Amino acid sequence: MQRRSVLKGAAALAGSSALAGCKPAPPSTSTAHIQGGFVGQAWERGHAMRDRLAQGLPLPAPSRTHRVQVLIAGGGIAALSAARAFRLAGASDVALLELEDQGGGNSRGGTVQGLRCPLGAHYVPVPGDSAPEVQDLLEELGVRQRVAGRWQYKDEYLCFSPQERLFIHGEWQEGLLPTQDVAASTIAQYQRFAQLVDSAMRAQPFSMPVMRSWQAQGGLAPAHQALDAIPFDTWLAQHQLDDPLLRWYLDYACQDDFGAGCVQVSAWAGLHYFASRHGFQAPGMPDDAHDSVLTWPQGNGWLSEQLSAPVQAAGWLHSGHTVMRIAETRQGVEIDSFNHASQSMERWQAAHCIVALPTFIAAHVVQDPPDFLRAAAQALDWAPWQVTNVHIRAPLRDRPGAELAWDNVLYDDVAHGGLGYVNAGHQRLNAMQQLPTVLTCYRALGGNAPGASARSARQQLLAQTWEAARDQTLATLARAHADIYEKTTHVEVMRYGHAMAIPRPGTQTVLSRIGQPATSAKRPARINGERLQALPTPSTGRLHFAHSDWSGYSVFEEAFTRGLYAGAAAVRG
Repeated sequence: MQRRSVLKGAAALAGSSALAGCKPAPPSTSTAHIQGGFVGQAWERGHAMRDRLAQGLPLPAPSRTHRVQVLIAGGGIAALSAARAFRLAGASDVALLELEDQGGGNSRGGTVQGLRCPLGAHYVPVPGDSAPEVQDLLEELGVRQRVAGRWQYKDEYLCFSPQERLFIHGEWQEGLLPTQDVAASTIAQYQRFAQLVDSAMRAQPFSMPVMRSWQAQGGLAPAHQALDAIPFDTWLAQHQLDDPLLRWYLDYACQDDFGAGCVQVSAWAGLHYFASRHGFQAPGMPDDAHDSVLTWPQGNGWLSEQLSAPVQAAGWLHSGHTVMRIAETRQGVEIDSFNHASQSMERWQAAHCIVALPTFIAAHVVQDPPDFLRAAAQALDWAPWQVTNVHIRAPLRDRPGAELAWDNVLYDDVAHGGLGYVNAGHQRLNAMQQLPTVLTCYRALGGNAPGASARSARQQLLAQTWEAARDQTLATLARAHADIYEKTTHVEVMRYGHAMAIPRPGTQTVLSRIGQPATSAKRPARINGERLQALPTPSTGRLHFAHSDWSGYSVFEEAFTRGLYAGAAAVRG
């Protein structure tokens, strides 16, 4: 038997035994015994420097000067991907400046009471042929391999079954699309939406990473521009798709990928969620494909750790640095950064710089920013997120229905930005034993109503106490798990003020016009012995911009591919 089958059988046995006991005593709701606090995101470092600039105070004189061939500003996935490109191209004189104490950006992992868990992004869909760069990375890391002439992904990295479940009407159902006891009219709208997604995919292909389609079309295709011009909510109304359950699911999907709901994101973004993967499978229709995902106990932290390890081993990583100024000079690039450990300013001189910073930060620190950088920063908004890791000492008492899954969503909480929880212990071989585990709870705060303000949500997130975040999370979980207060031992809260770019109407149209490679820039760079052709990369010649922001939304494939091609542009230089 395969391990997946064994685990599924063990899960069913565990679930049946949990329901067989005596009626429990009324649960306690006390949180006095639950310790924890805020973790990660050293926002005070960035805010201190931001406030200094806002007050017009001059920067301290640099206490020392470093000279390197290439400098990378930022430490997220795009930055680590660029560093990998330099390593594979044979570069050795590289420095990477990162604000936090560790690299990885939104793809970091953590540890709670000795157990690994995500601090942000927690999975990567099995990449299609439009993302060969991600496929190559996964091959390099041993996640996929060729067996008997066919590519296969190792079982331990594919999400174990059961993958998803939904808590609705007091019980759990398998899968996240509401299907139990729904009306025939609801099924009809599910099927109608599936047909429209299929038609959109056939009319003009969607790709991930999105710049692959920009390259093919020389920018955003006219059909996609029309979709980008209106909110997803408006497009749904135009097609008479008003079923509450379908609308609920699409709001969930948009908040999950973009941090904001159907009213906030463009129709292009709402369709891209499905059309760049395997479409939308409705009940009663053929299901020829499915969304297989790769995941680890620490989520995408596993990937960021693999990318960070050689950077650290080479001595390239300089953590605790706030980049304050980036300027092109006649000789190259000059960067000033504040070293928080020594409390001093340092100057870096390089031939080229990868600006792997969010665009709103890059627009502030790049001296005389180019027009395309200003345009991108003005076109984008960013959704705040809260990620809460809840350590439980033993499995929770469950409600009837589908057994514990990897991804568990509560229907009533999605309207408030709650996206459920991931069982961080799901990928463990002993996951079904009576062991402690961590539930990683996600809350997107970009809004799913007209006029919702990400800025206001950001301020509220920063002002909220750790105790309030803990109590809100546990109160939500208690709807499905009455013994959550009794079994929780520790809670840690991660706050992201600018977690991900929101693809609002018009965003793709603006971004797709930026970074189309000139003819002279199309000559290939040699990376890892292969000739890597150019893809659209915003660049001034010495400054090469790489971040998922430039794609208009934040997923691993976009950040990684942009970092690779920004690195290739610098290698050409």
